[in-house]
Amino acid sequence: MDQPENPDAPHQTDMPDSSGVPRSGVTRRAFIKGVIASGAVATSAAYLFRASGEIFGQTSAPGSVERLITLNVNGQMRRVDVMKQETLATTLRYKLGLAGTKIGCDRAECGACTVLIDDVPHYSCSVLTHTVRGRKVQTIEGLANGDQLHPVQQAIVDEQGFQCAFCMSGFTMAAVGFLKTNPNPTRQQLAHGISGNLCRCQDYDKILTAFMRGAEYMRRVG
Repeated sequence: MDQPENPDAPHQTDMPDSSGVPRSGVTRRAFIKGVIASGAVATSAAYLFRASGEIFGQTSAPGSVERLITLNVNGQMRRVDVMKQETLATTLRYKLGLAGTKIGCDRAECGACTVLIDDVPHYSCSVLTHTVRGRKVQTIEGLANGDQLHPVQQAIVDEQGFQCAFCMSGFTMAAVGFLKTNPNPTRQQLAHGISGNLCRCQDYDKILTAFMRGAEYMRRVG
């Protein structure tokens, strides 16, 4: 019966001569390593040229996603390298250092990761980063104007609206987005507007009181 070939064994043409050196001068192992190394170099070169959208004058294949992209986050243009399946929450927290955006359930249920995209609240854990190119992204870090808190943030401080505050940034962004379209809501309307966010501490009454005060502050500043 034929025995399986050992990949590390020298090929017949690589058998050493009387001097102990393979006739071709290259062992099979060395040849395979060379192929792998050259493939890595080719992949790196393709990545470097991909930023311009072309590789040696040829456009990217249809359906491909550019990895090095520019995002408008909190009014700043940020250049970032993202994977095609990477979520906005991951990019914001671990690539751009904006850790105010929390990741709770990571499946669009708790709302802790809520950010504004073109002034509309979205769960950033369920938005692919490359889909927000050309759009305006705002996180909790972008609400304040220097040392001046946003009216909703100031209301949270004044009313002591949260207990552990893990969910606070998501709730705040949801409330700000809702109040942009409904600046003078009833308590019931506001409760419905932020109903996509969950509080582990079940402190909803204080949260609503704080946001009703925030709506009042926003109306004052116009």
